[in-house]
Amino acid sequence: MRILLGHTNMKSYGCPPFSIWFFSILTVVVMGFAASGATLPMKEPRMTEKQGREKLAQYAGTWQTREEWEQRARNIRAGILQGANLSPLPARCDLKPIIWGKRACKGYTVENVAFESLPGFFVTGNLYRPAQGNGPFPGVLCPHGHGNFPRVAAYTQTRSAALARMGAVVLAYDMVGMGDSTQTPHTDPNVLTFQLWDSIRALDFLASLMNVDPGRLACTGESGGGTQTFMLAAVDDRLALSVPVVMVSAHFFGGCQCESGLPIHHSDRHDTDNAEMTALFAPKPLLVISDGKDWTRNVPKVEFPYIQSVYKLYGALDQVENTHLPDEGHDYGPSKREAMYRFMAKHLQLNLKAVETADGKIDESDTTLDPAALAVFTPEHPRPAYALKDGTEVLNALKSAQKGLSQ
Repeated sequence: MRILLGHTNMKSYGCPPFSIWFFSILTVVVMGFAASGATLPMKEPRMTEKQGREKLAQYAGTWQTREEWEQRARNIRAGILQGANLSPLPARCDLKPIIWGKRACKGYTVENVAFESLPGFFVTGNLYRPAQGNGPFPGVLCPHGHGNFPRVAAYTQTRSAALARMGAVVLAYDMVGMGDSTQTPHTDPNVLTFQLWDSIRALDFLASLMNVDPGRLACTGESGGGTQTFMLAAVDDRLALSVPVVMVSAHFFGGCQCESGLPIHHSDRHDTDNAEMTALFAPKPLLVISDGKDWTRNVPKVEFPYIQSVYKLYGALDQVENTHLPDEGHDYGPSKREAMYRFMAKHLQLNLKAVETADGKIDESDTTLDPAALAVFTPEHPRPAYALKDGTEVLNALKSAQKGLSQ
């Protein structure tokens, strides 16, 4: 059963209390997910569903007009960057892109890529491009959730390849400490900082590519990748479209320190939640995808009405949608991908027929490759020798860049 709201559907997870370790294990057992790193205790408080609803109602009472909302929005954005230790933003170094291993597939090509978000610190991923046409094409970022090498998992490859077949240039990139991103582990205490900066630089990379339209940049990811999606949308105004999947919640902010290990939601200067963070994207096209078997089960009645109230200030209710799948769980499965394809086709002028059968069903066949073929750094293509060696060196590079000393 599918519920459409608005104009009105991975492997990552988070863990409610009492022992972080106990519920991390319980979540894996119950939901069938494999974590790729130990979950560390959070610095931010956890809430019950009731407390989340009450907080959201409290936030709603702080503004009545568009001017009041925009003042609050500016404060929240500043609080996110301050809490993420990205204020001031680092100076941008040369990307120095590495692109190799191009393979021609059904309606798209795929290449292995790396580029520097900081001098000597590499973002790794795969670049999917349409096989035909000269562009300019929209650019889509595909961050992923937690799991076992999720960047090359079938569900990530499938959506990336399908979007490329529809006419987008797509970058699927690794979380810090996963896949080919091994310079510091995912348990690094600064992983949230590094990861958000990587996402900002990933937009830089997409926008730098020939035949990519910098005015049509989008992002979609599930769970931890959903967190990356609405966080990036909140702090980088270059994004034109956002589709966070199975992560928008007023009471739960993620079970890993890459999502809530720093005070991005609460400080002495700001107080917010993931639903309000998502609403910062107004009035641009936003699709929130939720399900009935995780912390997004309340989205149609709690989080989405709040987001709609913000869009209403801009007269933009037609730009925001919620696809809720009450009988589904925490993934980026076929029905969720279908909702995303149709939304992106509508707002980015993509060719939906490229992935449709004659009777209008989505065809995702022939969109996966052997994961080994998608490895970025191999014995034949090693990571450059000057690469930073550990998290301490990465943090020092970031601090230097914040002082304008980027090389």
